[in-house]
Amino acid sequence: MKKTIAILVIALGFVINGNAQDKMMAKEVKTISLEQTKGEFVQKALTVSEGTYIFEVANNHAAKEVGLVLVKKGADASNPENHIQTAYVTEVVKDGETQKTQATVLTKGEYVYFCPLNPTPQYTLTVE
Repeated sequence: MKKTIAILVIALGFVINGNAQDKMMAKEVKTISLEQTKGEFVQKALTVSEGTYIFEVANNHAAKEVGLVLVKKGADASNPENHIQTAYVTEVVKDGETQKTQATVLTKGEYVYFCPLNPTPQYTLTVE
């Protein structure tokens, strides 16, 4: 009887673990590619659906180093407390290179993105 219970508990564990993995795989992570040139992003405005995204930022001779800042529209973008820190590149993007951010969950609304290292205007990212 104890063996039967132990086998059922182990089997149940595999089922629960399998369902958790299925849910994680269902959470698709998409990529948003951004390219910077001197003083600007090539992509002036973006519209995407709600979801989880990784930003891929390319430095096309924009500056020695560039980065990415993302904030909810209307928030004080100069205050780092308002920055969506998962949208920071994992390391500064050197000239001619590309870097990625962590996975960032975007919910419906408007955001602004810009680069303080290669001073750019603030561009709009709309999430529908």
